[in-house]
Amino acid sequence: MIDKDDFGPITRNRRRATITSAKSETVKVRNGATAAASDLTSGPKTRESLTKALHCHKLQESMLSSASGFKNYRGILNWCVVMLVLSNARLFLENLLRYGILVDPIQVVSLFLKDPYSWPAACLVIVSNVFIFVALYTERKLAMGSISEKVGLLIYIFNLTVILCFPMVVVLKLPSITPVGGAFALGVYTILFLKLYSYKDVNRWCRERTQVKARSLSRSLSYDRRTYMYYFVFAPTLCYELNFPRSESIRMGFLLRRLFEMVGNCTLFNSVKPVFILQEMDYSRMTERLLRLAVPNHLIWLIFFYCFFHSSMNFVAELLRFGDREFYRDWWNSETITYFWQNWNIPVHKWCLRHFYKPLLRRGAGKLLSQSAVFFASAFFHEYLVSVPLRMFRLWAFMGMMAQLPLAWFVARFLRGNYGNAAVWLSLIIGQPIAVLMYVHDYYVTHCQDDPTITEAL
Repeated sequence: MIDKDDFGPITRNRRRATITSAKSETVKVRNGATAAASDLTSGPKTRESLTKALHCHKLQESMLSSASGFKNYRGILNWCVVMLVLSNARLFLENLLRYGILVDPIQVVSLFLKDPYSWPAACLVIVSNVFIFVALYTERKLAMGSISEKVGLLIYIFNLTVILCFPMVVVLKLPSITPVGGAFALGVYTILFLKLYSYKDVNRWCRERTQVKARSLSRSLSYDRRTYMYYFVFAPTLCYELNFPRSESIRMGFLLRRLFEMVGNCTLFNSVKPVFILQEMDYSRMTERLLRLAVPNHLIWLIFFYCFFHSSMNFVAELLRFGDREFYRDWWNSETITYFWQNWNIPVHKWCLRHFYKPLLRRGAGKLLSQSAVFFASAFFHEYLVSVPLRMFRLWAFMGMMAQLPLAWFVARFLRGNYGNAAVWLSLIIGQPIAVLMYVHDYYVTHCQDDPTITEAL
């Protein structure tokens, strides 16, 4: 006899198989699938794959939409580089075939060695070593206790003052120094001024510590003082430290890429030619010429930024194995004027923050007053680097920098997000050509109005 309970499981299994087969047939009829009923119940991976096959759409934004969150545009950047190279290769070859090599480095060096006084700007840069040795000698005497802190401070003040005044007097008195040569020499002296100021402050801070800490810090310095000082002078930074972060080795591939970028960017300068037409300067024509100047001037500024802050400074940093390569941040995403000035030139920003802004705060000055003082100092150096080489004082650069204060307040108060970023870009594209147009016009009226060859060229 067979027990009645023995038929229970068999009946249930048969019912399950029948139901599963019915489901399988339903799937076949509705979706045209040929999967067996066992495939539907074989596991979660199979169900997931079948779900993906059944549903191929989902809620999502287009990749170029701001709501998508996509940020990797490396391919577009490479495309821009390729287009720039291809668009300027023809002009480079045309100039090479028509004019040949206009600058022979061997002839330049031989001419300088034969008659160095025909290069007054280069001689002015060489003389800057005197001020470096004065700072080294002063710091040595302070470390030995031969002179007091007050005497050392007076020597530093005199040395730093002469650094700014001496090249200015030479550029103004020697007509043989061209505006380009004068701007280069004054730029070198300005950088040296900021470096030696940082050198003074850091060494004073070390002396203010306890004697034991000062000795341990001095032992950690593994370089000769003069060698390390010149390392600091050539390093792509304005802030002095006792031990800079160093990379392990020099990457030749990285070094050659930066060199290739510098050479390529120099050729791009020749392809961007702003047009100046300086007769009949009424307001309508001035506006038209301003807009005509805006785009090429902005392209030159962008090329200069990439060539100097990325290619050149990384080249020098790699050559010196200088570890801190943060020379700029994402200033192109700036939504405020303040954010732009804090991120487009990190070496200057670090110097201002470390040696100017924070010391003012520690002495009781408010944030607004300290920020205004930083912009005032920046405005002074901008005017110093423009007016002295051109041998005329119009204060356009100074007023342009000081105008950043109310503009920064307006953008931060009334504009946000993309509107603030557009305002920052508009100030860069339109603001700089205004100052350039003013200086070109004044320089033309002051120096070149009576020269028919220059008038025809402009």
